[in-house]
Amino acid sequence: MNIIRMEDRNPALVEQLVRVWKASVKETHTFLSDEEINRIQKYVSRALTDIPHLMIAENGSGIPCAFMGINEQKLEMLFIAPEERGRGLGKKLIEYGIREFSINELGVNEQNPLAKGFYEHMGFQVYKRTETDEQGRPYPVLYMRLSSCTPS
Repeated sequence: MNIIRMEDRNPALVEQLVRVWKASVKETHTFLSDEEINRIQKYVSRALTDIPHLMIAENGSGIPCAFMGINEQKLEMLFIAPEERGRGLGKKLIEYGIREFSINELGVNEQNPLAKGFYEHMGFQVYKRTETDEQGRPYPVLYMRLSSCTPS
């Protein structure tokens, strides 16, 4: 598995990553309706283009199967194709982000307990909760920091 920093975010790549995003969200964000997923999807291409640091992981065939986006030291997005889950891609991406970009903060939907557990396993701890997501929708968000960054 290669992790590649993507500077050139051509339309074909963005389209492939949107497919990874949608498949991942359908698998992990069971609290979202198909209608809501389709509504959110309209913003994903722009987010992939605008995020300052975008890393992708390719499968053995060279096809993007996971990605993460980082802004400053905050993990803004991490999505893995369902067929690639459980193979250590998330861990490798997070470790890369910590090592190369000093990520120490992220937000995760409270209704996605597997993601919360994964981030806790990677050393993050909840420090704040909001009733809505960043767009004001009724999806509580847990804000997490690396435990070494959490004030005692």
